[in-house]
Amino acid sequence: MYRYDEFDHQFVKARTTEFADQVDRRLSGELTEDQFKPLRLMNGVYLQLHAYMLRIAIPYGTLSSKQLRMLAHIARTYDKGYGHFTTRQNLQFNWPALSDIPQILADLASVEMHALQTSGNCIRNVTADHFAGAASDEVADPRPYAEILRQWSSVHPEFSFLPRKFKIAVTGAERDRAAIQVHDIGLHLKKNAAGELGFAVYVGGGQGRTPLVAKKVRDFLPEEDLLTYTTAILRVYNLNGRRDNRYKARIKILVHETGTEELTRQIEAEFAAIREGELKLPQADIDAIERYFAPPALPDRPEGTIVEASAKLANPAFASWVKRNVNPHKNPDYASVTISLKGIGEVPGDATDEQMDAVADLAEELAFDEIRVSHEQNLILPHVARADLKIVYRRLEAIGLATANAGLVTDIIACPGLDYCALANARSISVAQEISNRFGSQARQEEIGELKLKISGCINACGHHHVGHIGILGVEKKGTELYQITLGGSGDENTSIGEIVGRGFTAEEITDAIETVVETYLALRTDKAEDFLGAYRRVGAAPFKQALYGAEAKAA
Repeated sequence: MYRYDEFDHQFVKARTTEFADQVDRRLSGELTEDQFKPLRLMNGVYLQLHAYMLRIAIPYGTLSSKQLRMLAHIARTYDKGYGHFTTRQNLQFNWPALSDIPQILADLASVEMHALQTSGNCIRNVTADHFAGAASDEVADPRPYAEILRQWSSVHPEFSFLPRKFKIAVTGAERDRAAIQVHDIGLHLKKNAAGELGFAVYVGGGQGRTPLVAKKVRDFLPEEDLLTYTTAILRVYNLNGRRDNRYKARIKILVHETGTEELTRQIEAEFAAIREGELKLPQADIDAIERYFAPPALPDRPEGTIVEASAKLANPAFASWVKRNVNPHKNPDYASVTISLKGIGEVPGDATDEQMDAVADLAEELAFDEIRVSHEQNLILPHVARADLKIVYRRLEAIGLATANAGLVTDIIACPGLDYCALANARSISVAQEISNRFGSQARQEEIGELKLKISGCINACGHHHVGHIGILGVEKKGTELYQITLGGSGDENTSIGEIVGRGFTAEEITDAIETVVETYLALRTDKAEDFLGAYRRVGAAPFKQALYGAEAKAA
């Protein structure tokens, strides 16, 4: 993991002190809420329906046990005993008192954390594959490059007031687990024919009001040019992006309206003008950052195969958990474990202070002191000896975090929705809970197979519904909460935006509607090997519309 240097410590301390003064001025009435708003947003503080919300940055989703314990401490001391992990690999506290936030930020700074650039029209938290550095299929660990981007973008004077927020994601494997094609910039770490590392560069992806898949503007960018090329993209955007209409201000609209070919020409022209400047990355600097992310020394544990096999035979629940929540590691004696924050009927992405403390202990004792946050709102232990999987499972089971549903229908992504968010049109949490309960049977979930279900409470798409195999969007019509279904979305290397299949359903109808979609899929799939997305892409929307709307679908 990256460790702060002296500059980092001084920088975060200065910002924390500055914001503490701004909070005092707001509480005394010297600043109005309108005057305070831009100041709080630069420090990750939102005003939601019922209270302030503080969004904590977790760069590329990597945490130490010490840092996770601090998040547990903050949840217990200043909030209501839980935190909410988000699709940006961050954590949100939904109930802090404004007067406590300066102390929260000071507590965070003590463990090398902050809330900077988790809001505002700036470069947000750079995200990455949650199995980075451990995945058996990656070309290289993308996190050093995410860290280079983080350092470069932090309070960047040229890019702190962009036309709109700006999001970057990096992946280092052929299987895209970071959803790079629905980001403003997506970077795919790869090797060229000569074996040199570089990036395929995608620009202009995004969800929300106008969902679009990013366009590839470079098939191979040498790693030394990462910051120069990123600067070129941002300069073109900063100069030409819409500032007259916030709904058309994202770079995806600029790409769409300008055209990929012309925009690429502009980016390449700016890149050529600055390529040999001070932003070119020396190999020594890349190597220095990479050393922070050197994998832990993993002792040989060959007994793991026998121990794991024996435990599976003795405990079918453990066997199901291994099947769903354990992923291959570069070292065959080890595995990466997904800790599902989607217990049946629970709030997706939430973890209590006690659970965070317990996971921190587990990581420290059995997983080399490292935890990841996935954009799918789960936690990951990236380095676990297979010989210890049984122990890890038992300890997770004791704290209610051993649900064997990673990638299944109950592994639901959901935003906070109308229970918390001032922008939402409809509730997300209660819908997710009801669907989870409906499909809670392990046998039924396994019969259905891989199915990514995602829920957003409004068009801003914080729940990534556009790229759900099944997406649910909450809308409001004449004072009633309705839920619109999209089908066929995907956020992997074959990214697609889901298709709206028809009118919305009420809160009382939506779970039955989802069950209808699932049962339609089960009836039409060729065999159990054909997953939901494959079946949908083969047959299209028609059979699902017919099942959902009957004669109404024919008339349409």
